[in-house]
Amino acid sequence: QVQLVESGGVLVRPGGSLRLSCAASGSDFSMYTMSWYRQAPGKQRDLVAQITRSGSTNYADSVQGRFTISRDNAKNTVYLEMNSLKPEDTAVYCCYVRIVNTNYWGQGTQVTVSS
Repeated sequence: QVQLVESGGVLVRPGGSLRLSCAASGSDFSMYTMSWYRQAPGKQRDLVAQITRSGSTNYADSVQGRFTISRDNAKNTVYLEMNSLKPEDTAVYCCYVRIVNTNYWGQGTQVTVSS
């Protein structure tokens, strides 16, 4: 059974940094594109960053240059390094993978950016 478990979300001050982790189990995730999404209160869920199996990355314009997605296939873990955090980055951050026409989501981790 595929499971995605996020961790690392906390309250952080504007300008601060944070690293989120997504631990995956139940499949060989090295074969798939892994993604981070986020959803702020009252807003739709948006793509933040993606990393393909070859290591190519893609970012939302709003986080380009501040966030970095990476993966450790040996650990089946995907990371999201977040720098220069802004209040508008406040959201629940979720890990996502699509395997054989099935979407899998983690439960999410709350990131709050506030002074």
